[in-house]
Amino acid sequence: MLQAYRSGVFPMPLPRTHWGQELTWWSPMRRGVLPLYSFHATRSMRQSARRFTTTVDQAFPAVIRGCADPSRPNGWIDKTIERLFTQLHHKGFVHSVETWDAEHRLVGGLYGVSLGGLFAGESMFHDPEFGRDASKVALMRLVDVLSDAYAEVRVIDTQWLTPHLASLGALEIDRDEYLALLDELLDVPEPDWSRAVC
Repeated sequence: MLQAYRSGVFPMPLPRTHWGQELTWWSPMRRGVLPLYSFHATRSMRQSARRFTTTVDQAFPAVIRGCADPSRPNGWIDKTIERLFTQLHHKGFVHSVETWDAEHRLVGGLYGVSLGGLFAGESMFHDPEFGRDASKVALMRLVDVLSDAYAEVRVIDTQWLTPHLASLGALEIDRDEYLALLDELLDVPEPDWSRAVC
C-alpha cells in the first residue's frame, strides 16, 4: 500500500461495477492537488471554526466509520479499505483530524496518508445535522498541522479536482507533473505528528 502511494497510485474499490469487490488502483491523468500556500479559508469557514474544536489522531476509528457511512452517496470505503488504513494508522502512516461540537459530538473529520511532504487525503465527512462546515474546519486544522518549516513545499493530494476543492485553492496538474513533484515531496521531512496530537 505504501509503495503504491510512493509510486503515485491510490486504491479505490468499485463495488457496483463488473469488477465486483476487487480493490482497484488509480493514477489519474489529471491529479487534484492542494499546495498549502494556495489554501484559501473562506470567511464562513473561519466563522464556523469558532463553533468547533479539533483534535488529531484522537478518534481515527470513528472518523473512518463516518467516512464509510453507507448512506453517503458514492460511498466506496469497504471493510478491506477500513482494515488496511487502520493498520497503517497504528503504524503511524495514516492520520486523522477530528471536529467536535460544543456537546462533544464528533461532527466531522478527515484522514489520509502522510509520506514526507505529501499528505494523500483519502476521505472526509461531516454530520449533516450538527456539523455544517465541520469537514472544512478539519481541513483548516490539517493545513495548520502541516504548516511547519517546510510548508512552502508540502502538498495535500486531493486525487480529483472538484469545484468545491478548487474554491479552497486546489488545482489540477498532469500525471507526469504529479509524479515529478512526488519525487521531490518524498524527500521532505515528515511533519511532527506527535506535537499535533491533542
